[in-house]
Amino acid sequence: MKLAKTLIAAAIGMGAAHAAFAMNVPGPLVTPQWLKAHQSEVTVIDIRGGGSMKAYDEEPVMGKDHFVKKSGGHIAGADLVNFNDIREERTVDGVKLKAMMPTAEYFTKVMDVAGVNSGKPYVIVPTGNAVFAMDRGTRLYFQMRYFGVPADQIAILNGGTNAWINAGYPVSIKPAPKKMGDWKATGEDKALLAGLNDVKEGEKSGTEQFIDARPTAQYLGIAKKPINKTAGHLAGAKSFPIDAIVKDDHGAAMFMSATDYKKIFHDFNISDNAPTTTYCNTGHLASGAWFVVHEILGNKNSKLYAGSMNEWTNLGNPTVGLPG
Repeated sequence: MKLAKTLIAAAIGMGAAHAAFAMNVPGPLVTPQWLKAHQSEVTVIDIRGGGSMKAYDEEPVMGKDHFVKKSGGHIAGADLVNFNDIREERTVDGVKLKAMMPTAEYFTKVMDVAGVNSGKPYVIVPTGNAVFAMDRGTRLYFQMRYFGVPADQIAILNGGTNAWINAGYPVSIKPAPKKMGDWKATGEDKALLAGLNDVKEGEKSGTEQFIDARPTAQYLGIAKKPINKTAGHLAGAKSFPIDAIVKDDHGAAMFMSATDYKKIFHDFNISDNAPTTTYCNTGHLASGAWFVVHEILGNKNSKLYAGSMNEWTNLGNPTVGLPG
């Protein structure tokens, strides 16, 4: 009898512990109000890169209208992940390519060095000052989903830190803590990722819709990123340029509703439910387009071509566009 009671008590304890980690996020995007109410129940990951890294522990600058003018600070307790570290230089067919999709081992190490732990749902928080910042969040989101985090356990704070500040919530300017985390990649969801051969087959069959998420000038071939060997876009690709992906709300870049994106797609002659692959130069901006298609519009038959024009052009594959 005593043993039975002990086992029952242990089972109840385990159930309670499991319940503590069983909270789901309400969707791929959360509001500052939701995050404030559940801040202690989630792991907040601050994602930024370049010059915004130093703003992690700087005060934000507020405008005369009392809304944020310049990004600064972070949500208290947030783990800091450097966007420049989450992708990996890899050699493909003898060609060295920067900013490629990482291996599970590489990505796990980056997350652990940043102090990210498992056990709670994740809320990714970009600075939110521009589309490039929000797309840093979607790229991290994509990689965490690809490497095993369930959809109901991860979200992005819409508008990022800037939306948090605009909502009247405080930020911390403490330096990032130096601690190791225990996050681990638990699998690879290959249904989310398009490889080079997938793109070739999609072009050949004509059954795949390709969305180019770069600025219009790059899509047309007027401009070219140095990382690419040639300019232009994939034959038949539709343009969903970066200035159509988010809207500004007092300095916070906000993703829109599914209804809004359906209207935008209609105007750009893009299907919202066809088999779709998004791409850009290195998979950064394309992750934002993938997030819109896969997570907001709910088209689960959509993938991100993480190698994008970086891999495509440097391995000698053709593009179309204005002549150089």
